[in-house]
Amino acid sequence: MNFKELSDACVKCGKCIPTCTIHEINSDESTSPRGFLDLLAAYKEGNIELDKEAKKIFESCFLCTNCVEVCPSHLKVDNAIEAVRYDLAKKFGIAWYKKIILFLLRKRRILDIVAKFGFVLQSCAFKIQKPLDINSKENLGKNLGMKARFSLPFVKKGRLLSSLTQTSFLNQNSEFIDNGGEKTLGFFVGCLSNYFYTDTANSVLKIAQKLKINVDLMKEQVCCGAPHFFTGDFKSVEILAKKNIEYFEKKLQTLEAIIVPEATCSAMLNVDLEHFFMMQGQEDWAKRAKKISSKIHLATWYFYKNTELLKLLNQKQRRDICLTYHDPCHAKKMQGVFKEPRELLKANYRFVEMEDSNACCGFGGVTMQMDYYDKALSVGLKKAKMIDESGAQIVSAECSACRMQISNSLEQNKSKVIFKNPLELIAKALDESAF
Repeated sequence: MNFKELSDACVKCGKCIPTCTIHEINSDESTSPRGFLDLLAAYKEGNIELDKEAKKIFESCFLCTNCVEVCPSHLKVDNAIEAVRYDLAKKFGIAWYKKIILFLLRKRRILDIVAKFGFVLQSCAFKIQKPLDINSKENLGKNLGMKARFSLPFVKKGRLLSSLTQTSFLNQNSEFIDNGGEKTLGFFVGCLSNYFYTDTANSVLKIAQKLKINVDLMKEQVCCGAPHFFTGDFKSVEILAKKNIEYFEKKLQTLEAIIVPEATCSAMLNVDLEHFFMMQGQEDWAKRAKKISSKIHLATWYFYKNTELLKLLNQKQRRDICLTYHDPCHAKKMQGVFKEPRELLKANYRFVEMEDSNACCGFGGVTMQMDYYDKALSVGLKKAKMIDESGAQIVSAECSACRMQISNSLEQNKSKVIFKNPLELIAKALDESAF
């Protein structure tokens, strides 16, 4: 990537600065989109070195793409940051605790075993909270998850995390689910829904059953590679991406489409894989990635655009539960998905908008969560305040990374609002006995 060319294209208008997630909590020119570009150009020209201070600056970007959205020239600052993180990983290496996570995400069979042990042992390190019943008003303030008893690189004391499941979603179900339908959808579940938020994945199956659509769980799928991409582990991205592309090409010969309940995974498969291979100079793979992307969709988008789901929901009883919606950065900004989940939710629930649904929740990826947790939490608390002020009982977003971040922020803010994926709420609405 030509950092100098990108920096020269920036006219320094400053429209990006008020929208920048990191600049909002660290108002320094170096941590602003145009500051990033100036530093990248200086690095490219050999005027500065990638020292530890530069590393901290480039790792502080949340990759929320707010700057890209408002830039008159739509300069891809996020792609530039992703590219320099590869250089950082080569120079400084990747911390051992991040290597472990990235390795496990690359090796699902090993992760299956680790998850089973983790399920048994998690009570030693965490205080497990009781599951939530959203239909019980007295339980509306309780979050499903576990709170850390002590600190580790990712696990900060008092931090709320979701509980591991004993058996992953993919291992709980047969590969092909026949709902007597005329068409079959492929299902890319995503790592977080596979091991933590299995209610989200199961809700997709319930919705597909109601719509009489068959589901192929595509059990040879591997991680989308987003955590590796954002951390600079490009070797792993290439391995995972090529496996998925080859597998999807084969599967899409008989599938209507592939649906994904995770905004980050969907954006990686839909948008970032093509960018990645172009950055690597592998144009043939970029073309293959672009070709399959037309058949990969966020689940709510597909259900809204291509099925009778909304009509079916309108026939169900409306519930006196108030919702608000957070737009994941990888859904609205990168894929243009924001109307569809709202319309599906409005059919059965009272709906209110928060002050700024577009504001980043502050997840920011593995490095942000491990090395800069204080910054992530600062952003998250701003989002939690917006959610509280909306007056909603439940906040929803089609992204488990947002779910993890927002749930913890709400917990730290002592909020009574809970988080649910829109697919879970839609499945509940379809099942009248659930209320």
